[in-house]
Amino acid sequence: MPNWGGGAKCGACDKTVYHAEEIQCNGRSFHKTCFHCMACRKALDSTTVAAHESEIYCKTCYGRKYGPKGIGFGQGAGCLSTDTGEHLGLDLQQSSPKPARPSTPTNPSKFAKKFGDVEKCPRCGKSVYAAEKIMGGGKPWHKTCFRCAICGKSLESTNVTDKDGELYCKVCYAKNFGPKGIGFGGLTQVEKKE
Repeated sequence: MPNWGGGAKCGACDKTVYHAEEIQCNGRSFHKTCFHCMACRKALDSTTVAAHESEIYCKTCYGRKYGPKGIGFGQGAGCLSTDTGEHLGLDLQQSSPKPARPSTPTNPSKFAKKFGDVEKCPRCGKSVYAAEKIMGGGKPWHKTCFRCAICGKSLESTNVTDKDGELYCKVCYAKNFGPKGIGFGGLTQVEKKE
């Protein structure tokens, strides 16, 4: 039958697509209202579409159906999605391993059960919570404990150094652990004569 309307046929509904409502993908024409994922039915645009032969999918469904499988590829331990893949004809529950859970809690206190294990400050030994945590030397510190171990000066990321698990300002570190001798912060010739 001749195409009297002059438009192409929609790849989804097979009706005529006129120029004002046409979206092209993979050499095929679609109505704007028909341009959605064939699996999850989410509306698509040029940045979210992934075509496979004559089918169009969102990038998520395309990856699940045609992408690599296994841990690290959107399934298994690194995946937070609760999507089972049933609408794609996949059975993801059997292929992904179950994460091991500890049989006994590591910290039995009520607070630790509710909020998780809390790190301890190396200086005072008390718990360091996220609102007061400053990282230094790979360890969490309270803001009030984040001071030089020798002079007590408050430290910042620009003037902190660490040695053997303790924090120092750059001046105290240089005096106590840096190179010794004339010109290196050690004694000068005038001080040696006296």
